[in-house]
Amino acid sequence: MITATFFKDARGIWRGFSLTGHADYAEYGSDIVCASVSALAINTVNSIEAFTDDKASADVEEKTGLLTFSFSGSDVSEKGQLLINSLILGLKGICEEYGGNDYLKILFKEV
Repeated sequence: MITATFFKDARGIWRGFSLTGHADYAEYGSDIVCASVSALAINTVNSIEAFTDDKASADVEEKTGLLTFSFSGSDVSEKGQLLINSLILGLKGICEEYGGNDYLKILFKEV
């Protein structure tokens, strides 16, 4: 199962997210849930880098299926917030389409 955890500060500002695990929806190389989640997450990170001036960092460990992303600046733009909200919307759509929490679990934590 993939676990997506989103981190929000006390002011309600997204501070980052982590994705870990594998969906195990299908065999490696044919897992459309894993591929969909990966595409959305990587596109979000790339979009924040390309379309905002937000300071951020990302780390990937393909073997364990770990992607961590965090905003490093104290200020996060509205565009950055919108892109994180878009990722959450996409992940919720995958959950609805492919059986709820069987392959993907979405968590929210305050930091």
